[in-house]
Amino acid sequence: MKNWELRMEYRSCVAVESKCRPGVLLTIRRMSFGRRIELTRQIRELARKVEFLEAGGDTGEKIESALLKAEIEKLYLAWGLVKVEGLEVDGTAATPESLLSEGPEDVCREAIAAIKAECGLTDD
Repeated sequence: MKNWELRMEYRSCVAVESKCRPGVLLTIRRMSFGRRIELTRQIRELARKVEFLEAGGDTGEKIESALLKAEIEKLYLAWGLVKVEGLEVDGTAATPESLLSEGPEDVCREAIAAIKAECGLTDD
């Protein structure tokens, strides 16, 4: 095989093992140019509202800001979590939707952190 014939294989998703629930495997979307545009469109208006509310000092504004931040995290989860393996919720294999609505919060938060890391949105 010649150098110009070599091919690179790219996987659009990555599997992440849960640290808080051993045996649970989360399949996360990897970032691409098109996915970045899609995700940015989904969160931009909410992010603007959060920024505006955080500039105020009113308790109601802080509560509204916290709620909007949670909505943004929900969007990250819905956008980035493809599959959940090794976890049952109420006797049924977990799905991204059931993890969000009825699953353990620590796994949701772990999935969101993994999605943000894959997007390059970490504190580092």
